[in-house]
Amino acid sequence: MDVIISYFSSLNPMNLLSQLPGNVAQGIIWGIMALGVFITFKLLNFADLTVDGSFATGGAVTAILLINGVPVWIAVIAALVAGILAGLITGLLHTLLGIPDILSGILTQIALYSINLNIMGKSNLPISYRNYTLVISASNINMAILVGLIISAIIITLMYWYFGTEQGSTIRSTGSNPSMSKAQGININVAKVIALALSNGLVALAGSFSAQYQGFSDVNMGRGAIVIGLAAVIIGEVIGEALFRKRINFVIRLILVVVGGILYYIAMGIVLWLKMPTDDTKLFTAVIVAIFLAVPYLKGKSKNSFKKLAKENLKNRMGGGKNA
Repeated sequence: MDVIISYFSSLNPMNLLSQLPGNVAQGIIWGIMALGVFITFKLLNFADLTVDGSFATGGAVTAILLINGVPVWIAVIAALVAGILAGLITGLLHTLLGIPDILSGILTQIALYSINLNIMGKSNLPISYRNYTLVISASNINMAILVGLIISAIIITLMYWYFGTEQGSTIRSTGSNPSMSKAQGININVAKVIALALSNGLVALAGSFSAQYQGFSDVNMGRGAIVIGLAAVIIGEVIGEALFRKRINFVIRLILVVVGGILYYIAMGIVLWLKMPTDDTKLFTAVIVAIFLAVPYLKGKSKNSFKKLAKENLKNRMGGGKNA
């Protein structure tokens, strides 16, 4: 009992509040990454594991260009282009060579590890705000939050516009029903390649911002990125179901993906505040994702059970009335 009292007395709520802005800033950056995952996971129905590599590619390209004196915005654009190329490779492996979606992503991810090492020349490159002009930095968290929100708003606006165009609609159609889309004359292979390129471009863009925020680029910085991206997407989806039910539209879904990223990092901040072992961070991540993935399924299952029970009760009543 004394141990429990001592444990809770050691937790300072002010420490949690002081860490909250940093969690929000990181959540926004990973929310941008999750928007890329949203394209493949929700719109295209494609299990793309490239993102673990392309996220680090964005950081690697940004870091090496900044170190060589390239202006930060050019470095960010270069990171975006590098991510697009990574997604393009995954798409071509899948569509031209017939490699299954998961394996094509894994192959690109493995290749990107070596490519990222070659880009940086070593496993880690520092890019401190003291030496370089950065778009976003942990040295000014309030500004980082503001810049992150502005960039997120721009990306969401562009995505909302693009996926309302003819080309964007073909991607959504391909993900919803590839057989019907093909029958309607849509080149589903082209749609897949474009979606994968756009997705990994956003992931690499987030990797660029993450490297700037934390002040370094590391070859392993994208490890587990797909899980965090899925967590943000699923958390946003569950919140949307709870708040808007079936009235949720596309732009709200995009906004909730970023909100999901923020809530995920707040949850992880609470876990660390509770003094849980940092070595178990990936375990906590997996548990959080599993819980949120299970919620829609269990909710749907319970609804179906209630509907089935209601129908049986109604049938029994009607049968009882006829017998009477």
